[in-house]
Amino acid sequence: MSPEGHQTSSRDTDCINAIRFLAIDSVEKANSGHPGTPMGLAPVAWRLWARHMRYDPSSPHWMDRDRFIMSGGHACMLQYASLHLAGYDLSIEDLKNFRQWESATPGHPEMDMTPGVEINTGPLGQGVANGVGMAMAERMLAARFNCEGHDIIDHHVFVTAGEGDLMEGISYEAASLAGRLKLGNLTVIYDDNEVTLEGPAPHEIDEDIAGVFRACRWHVVIVDDINDLDAVDKAFEEARAETERPTLIIVSSHIGYGSPVQDSFHAHGAPLGADNVAATRKTLGWTHEPFEIPQDIIDCWRTAAAERAATHSDWKNRWEAYAAAHPDLAKELERVMSGELPIEWDSAEMPVFTPGESVATRVAGGKVLNAFAARIPEMVGGTADVAPSTKTDIIDGGDVNTGDWTGRNIHFGVREHAMGAICNGMAAHGGIRPYCATFFSFLDYMREPVRLASLMQLPVIFIFTHDSIALGEDGPTHQPVEQLAGLRTMPGMHTFRPADAQECIGSWREALAHDGPTCLVLTRQGIPIHDSGFADVSKGASIMADGDRGTIIATGSEVNLAMQARELLAKEGVDVRVVSMPCVELFRELPEDIQAEIVPCDRPIIAVEAASPETWYEFADDVIGLSRFGASAPGGKVYSQLGFTPEHVAERVQNLVGIMEGVA
Repeated sequence: MSPEGHQTSSRDTDCINAIRFLAIDSVEKANSGHPGTPMGLAPVAWRLWARHMRYDPSSPHWMDRDRFIMSGGHACMLQYASLHLAGYDLSIEDLKNFRQWESATPGHPEMDMTPGVEINTGPLGQGVANGVGMAMAERMLAARFNCEGHDIIDHHVFVTAGEGDLMEGISYEAASLAGRLKLGNLTVIYDDNEVTLEGPAPHEIDEDIAGVFRACRWHVVIVDDINDLDAVDKAFEEARAETERPTLIIVSSHIGYGSPVQDSFHAHGAPLGADNVAATRKTLGWTHEPFEIPQDIIDCWRTAAAERAATHSDWKNRWEAYAAAHPDLAKELERVMSGELPIEWDSAEMPVFTPGESVATRVAGGKVLNAFAARIPEMVGGTADVAPSTKTDIIDGGDVNTGDWTGRNIHFGVREHAMGAICNGMAAHGGIRPYCATFFSFLDYMREPVRLASLMQLPVIFIFTHDSIALGEDGPTHQPVEQLAGLRTMPGMHTFRPADAQECIGSWREALAHDGPTCLVLTRQGIPIHDSGFADVSKGASIMADGDRGTIIATGSEVNLAMQARELLAKEGVDVRVVSMPCVELFRELPEDIQAEIVPCDRPIIAVEAASPETWYEFADDVIGLSRFGASAPGGKVYSQLGFTPEHVAERVQNLVGIMEGVA
């Protein structure tokens, strides 16, 4: 009998305690970590891995496997212990190296470090939105590839979340969208242990969680005691059976179960300590040494895992029948799941832009997006309710709506944070090439998903329009200033701010070819189109006009400003080069001699960008940038008042040239 009075077999108890003590022992050895939640949630993990989840430890990337996400990634030892016990390529030695350098068991889940981990989690609430993205990807792929008699894509997404996850607004953004879209293939397990890091959870969260999710059109199942395994089984069965609504399973659990600090915040984020560990072993009847799991318990886990892996064998048979009946679809499904773009995707017919014509790069970017989308059917995306402004709809692509997953345009609503994390979930799932768009100043609402996309190197394309103080009348709340510098410090991110419509083509091409994430930063206002022969975006920079007395580096709309300043300087007998540098990251990757061919180091260099100047001191002797916020006025007035005029740029260049040539 469990302490709550529910009948539990000794074999179930042993299999559950194996999770608990692997978590306890790993945290103790690392002298760091979070043992309490794995101890409390262990019964759910055992039942999920033993009876309800479809997976194959020998094939962690099988395309139709169920997905499991720990939104509260600090409790990752629950997942690591379960993966080890189920037979994934994760050894006891890996568990002993928990939280150590280059370990397969880092302090929060990382998809490239641990077999069986689907996505990086850590910042609370991200995993809930990631799960929505994965469930959406499954529905989209099923709509595209399943045929009558051949449901080759048919899997479920399971997410664990705690009080902290549901205090984060991103979780409710995502839950609201999931309910509207009737994501019946999504189950969130809410660990209701009534404890947070600071103390009792009711001090911070006391709303009717079940009522909130029901209001969001979720199916809610309540398990009063997590140690009642029959109730846990029934809850999972209900979740599988509910196909028209996502399911929230609320389980009442005990953080630090069986320990002297059970039900206390002291069990949350620190090792239990030797005395408490010894007491817990005694209370739970676990007589084994640290990291010792008896063979009969291993056998029990592996037998259960083999039964779950049998679903893979069944799927392989169905795949053979599907491939025989629909060979072209099968080949295409394999392609999209591999992440490879279609053959000749880059030969898409591009829109024609005429030099001298004035076109906003958001408008040009939308046309280029549609040209590539015509060749890349897995491209899917949407905006935070600003598609008419960002110009990022796939024309005639149809909408993703309740009950209709054939569309390619997603109405994320005003949910920037969830939008970014949902796109990360879709990309990590595979088979979908997602993009999302909003105004550039709203990047800060979704910065964590952008950062995580970079950390995971997920091929998500983030489109940010209304890129500068030229936005004008909407004022400084909507005028981005510091965002460009921040993105350029993000490892693995490629950020493009194209100078015109021609550079938009190259920027989109590079974004699609990049194995990681990309940010495209585009103007609202029209800017002149330069000669297409100069736009070599693949190097990150190109020479727009030549000169030997100095170099002006600029991006976006400021490239035209630099060209106007160059004309003024030429009248004074000062010939300068103008370089457009839409992607600093690509330019940095060039060999030094190639960099010097584009931006010579033996002459004065000035950079011009209507944004924080920090990036440009790496390349330039002087920078014309912004160290203040913008203002509400017509865009041209804001530019002139803040010093972004051809005359001011020309004056600064002439002064720099005079000073440096005088020194020489």
